[in-house]
Amino acid sequence: MPTRRAFLRTALAGAVSGLALAPARAEGLFREAGLRGSIDAGLPVEPGGRPEGQVRRFLRVLADAAARGKPVFLPPGTYRLSGIELPDNTDLVGVPGRTRIEYTGDGRLFHAAGARRIRLSGIEIDGMNRWLQEDVGGLLHFSAVERVEMEDCALFGSARNGLHLEGSGGEIRACHISGAAEAGLYAVESRGLAIRDNRVEGCGNGGILVHRYQPGEDGTLISGNRVSRILARSGGTGQYGNGINLFRAGNVTISDNHVEDCAFSAIRANSASGVSITGNRCLRSGETAIYSEFAFEGAVISANTVHGAANGISVVNFNEGGRLASITGNVVRDITARGPYPATDGGFGTAISAEADSVLSGNAVDGAAKWGLLLGWGPYLRNVVASGNMVRNAPVGCAVSVAEGAGGALVTGNGFSDTPVAIAGFRWNEQASGDLIAGGAEAFANLTVERNRIS
Repeated sequence: MPTRRAFLRTALAGAVSGLALAPARAEGLFREAGLRGSIDAGLPVEPGGRPEGQVRRFLRVLADAAARGKPVFLPPGTYRLSGIELPDNTDLVGVPGRTRIEYTGDGRLFHAAGARRIRLSGIEIDGMNRWLQEDVGGLLHFSAVERVEMEDCALFGSARNGLHLEGSGGEIRACHISGAAEAGLYAVESRGLAIRDNRVEGCGNGGILVHRYQPGEDGTLISGNRVSRILARSGGTGQYGNGINLFRAGNVTISDNHVEDCAFSAIRANSASGVSITGNRCLRSGETAIYSEFAFEGAVISANTVHGAANGISVVNFNEGGRLASITGNVVRDITARGPYPATDGGFGTAISAEADSVLSGNAVDGAAKWGLLLGWGPYLRNVVASGNMVRNAPVGCAVSVAEGAGGALVTGNGFSDTPVAIAGFRWNEQASGDLIAGGAEAFANLTVERNRIS
């Protein structure tokens, strides 16, 4: 019959045997991973060592793996690199948070041009705020790459843009970009690009920028990103300092992003026709939180939350061709009269404004320093409908242009509370009527005011 001592001896021997086998099993698993197709880059990781050997070895491994259609695995450690031209079909994989590349400052880090596919995953890249040559737009610079795929990567400390894409498509997902001197992510002339679920913060002049050289179809999807602490180090009145910025890029979707603490706009669409801005949270914007401006047609701005800004939602510049918008179901709160530069024209303190061929419906405004709703500016008013909105806590609930040359506006079925003046006609900044909620709109041929209510 086995004794207690014999049983303990047997159990202890089994445990020791199991520990001895663990490294062999792990080694076998790594071998299996290798057989599945990845290539271990095998680069020496030498803190403080010279990077030249790493660069040469790295280029050889990349070229070999790309030619064979295999991914390159970078084990945990720090790799000091510069001047890496990524070949077509590059697939570079690291361990998130443990595989780190430091840029050594020889003019550029990663570049690719004319490739069909480039993929980076699980790699942390630090630009160390080091010099980039003049023709390099960012720490990672890709031109005419059919499909760029980046996921679970981190980009820090670029002396220009973090990621610079030109004439490229693909998907940038679940990446962290911070500390870029210019924009976190700059994409121009994109072709089927998606920017999803990234964190972009602490950049000097912009967060996520999607531009084109001439107005045209772009179709980029910008969704689920967190953008914060965007500065405007180059100054200006809105060219810089925006969380998400479109310029001439048509039919772009901006949805479900969380954008906070930007020097100017959370979301700014300049000459961007067909833009859809939906379901975003825009907090503490220095100027206008959501802007659709200049030569655009066909903006949809719906179900956004704006909390804290110098203006809430502005859909303007009919004088430049800006027209046709649906502004529905937004919540706009705490709009102040303090902006980042001396006020001009209508200044600051307006919750929602529109000028031409636009519908404002089902919006809720709570707190505006000047006007809750602003319809038109001087002669720049045409076919604007404000219906079913709720405005409270504003000196004027709804200001409508009655300047010479102003077109038609319909103000109907809106509710006003804590607004000393509910609805009034204005000639630019000057009030030109009494409170029209009680009557008198017939004095202005361009206005129809009916069925509104004060509570």
